[in-house]
Amino acid sequence: VQLQASGGGLVQAGGSLRLSCVASERTFTTYSMGWFRQAPGKEREFVAAINWNGGSTYYSDSVKGRFTISRDSVKNTVYLQMNSLKPEDTALYYCATGPAKRFQVTVGDRESRENEYDYWGQGTQVTVSS
Repeated sequence: VQLQASGGGLVQAGGSLRLSCVASERTFTTYSMGWFRQAPGKEREFVAAINWNGGSTYYSDSVKGRFTISRDSVKNTVYLQMNSLKPEDTALYYCATGPAKRFQVTVGDRESRENEYDYWGQGTQVTVSS
């Protein structure tokens, strides 16, 4: 599975962006998906996850209430709608998935661990100016 993330850019604080992650195979529609981010000089951190049918989502405390993860199985795409952006949201954003996440009913804290994922996109840069 190849993942292609896009949608990053430069935005002012308080603004919005929508990231997209397109998978190369239809198998992806049966997997949970996660978004992670890595700021300069910091470790990669979990942002959000969604199960295979969109019925379960999970967010880090730092983005809860501002970001929304969703998916469109017809388009083989997962989205991350980011509102009320803050300078501390500046990072390289990655999408990830893996066969261990097939047909999960719910997503939770386990999806926040990087070693749960086998496939990673190349990242898309989000920069929020103050």
